[in-house]
Amino acid sequence: MVFSSSIFLFYFLPIFLLLYISVGKKYKNYVILFASILFYSWGAPKFIFVILASTIVDFFIVKKLHKSENRKTRKQLLSLSIFLNLGLLAYFKYANFFVENVNQVLLAIGVTEVGWTQVALPIGISFYTFQTLTYSIDVYRNVHAPLRKVSDYLLYILSFPQMIAGPIVRFSTVADEIENRPDKLDDKLFGFYRFAIGLAKKILIANVMAEQADAIFNSDLKNISTAQAWLGMLAYTFQIYFDFSGYSDMAIGLGRMMGFHFPENFNSPYTSKSITEFWRRWHITLGTFMRDYLYIPLGGNKVNSNARLYFNLSLVFLLSGLWHGASWNFVLWGAYHGMFLILDRLFLQNILQRAGNFVALLFTFLFTMFGWVIFKIESLAGIKTYFYKLFSFNVGAAPNVNTVFLVVLLGAVVFSFLTAFATGKKVEAYVFSSNQFTNKKHIVFTCFAILLLVVSSSVFTASDFNPFIYFRF
Repeated sequence: MVFSSSIFLFYFLPIFLLLYISVGKKYKNYVILFASILFYSWGAPKFIFVILASTIVDFFIVKKLHKSENRKTRKQLLSLSIFLNLGLLAYFKYANFFVENVNQVLLAIGVTEVGWTQVALPIGISFYTFQTLTYSIDVYRNVHAPLRKVSDYLLYILSFPQMIAGPIVRFSTVADEIENRPDKLDDKLFGFYRFAIGLAKKILIANVMAEQADAIFNSDLKNISTAQAWLGMLAYTFQIYFDFSGYSDMAIGLGRMMGFHFPENFNSPYTSKSITEFWRRWHITLGTFMRDYLYIPLGGNKVNSNARLYFNLSLVFLLSGLWHGASWNFVLWGAYHGMFLILDRLFLQNILQRAGNFVALLFTFLFTMFGWVIFKIESLAGIKTYFYKLFSFNVGAAPNVNTVFLVVLLGAVVFSFLTAFATGKKVEAYVFSSNQFTNKKHIVFTCFAILLLVVSSSVFTASDFNPFIYFRF
């Protein structure tokens, strides 16, 4: 079940909100937990028991860790918690990848391949793992005390707004809100606006971009023209941004309706003027997680040599790439971004600053698009072919585009680069700042959100095409 589906919008969400509003304060968390278990079971009924069992075990491990005053015991229990959660991720997400690559090596040297039954991938396993890690590590670091009730921990881990595709919500961010949060009308209204905006980004922009991107990327890449290659890359660039940021907006909005303040996940990433800046604006919760739980423990910037600094950056981004999927193209994508981060530190960022804002923005956007080609195509041979087509200047067939796509593409460009200008920043602040809402503004935004909801629902119910990129991560 995804947010942009008929069953979620017309059945699951209305029934959930009715129940949530109807019950008393002490029962609200149980309503969320029950709904979250149902939501996850709908998409992965075989794995819900594994997730529940491992989460409950982890709760008691961390509870014992918190109570222990012995430093060695605390480290052992933290290691056990990390091993449990990373072990689940390694088995379910990477076991097939590992065996496939081992078998390729064995076949190459003439040895019989290893027999193996494919392991199914549970939805949202990557996001699940990172949130369990933040819980055990934050408790170990005494950032926050653990939750008192196992049901509250299950709610934190399984909460349906962000369980499947983030944002990655650190335990310390919402710990107090899990146990006690105010019930404000402003939160419910602002959450509704945010959800409607996210749904519109997904249905009205991302899906239109996806149709064009899929038509080109799924064709015989050897036969596409240079124009088609550039159009496909551009369409996918906007698809992945509006798809993922739209889902994050919906998750943040749903959480806000319940009184949770989930962290922002995007901040106009395509207006970045360097790859370093891009990663401060794109998938923010992943970037901050990798920084605080991996990069800084490795030494971060405070290392004795540049070689170690570059090693840390490379390792973090290789793992970030692998986190997205068990395929070599994701590893290559991580290495690609890691390389540009190193080049930024060496000389590139200084050159771009001297070149001016427009050149820096254009350069960063262009090389971000090239990165999305690597992200999109799993086959290394396919990636090579696509890049050849980008620069072969083969006239060939003209791209097959319609008026709807061109209008939506124009809208995608405007919304992506709006905040590059002062006026755009004011518009963003006006729309997304919940501290500036008056009664009149609430009325206007309620009408606008209802309109977006009606239009988005009408569009997706009229079409069977509704892909979601990050659902498999």
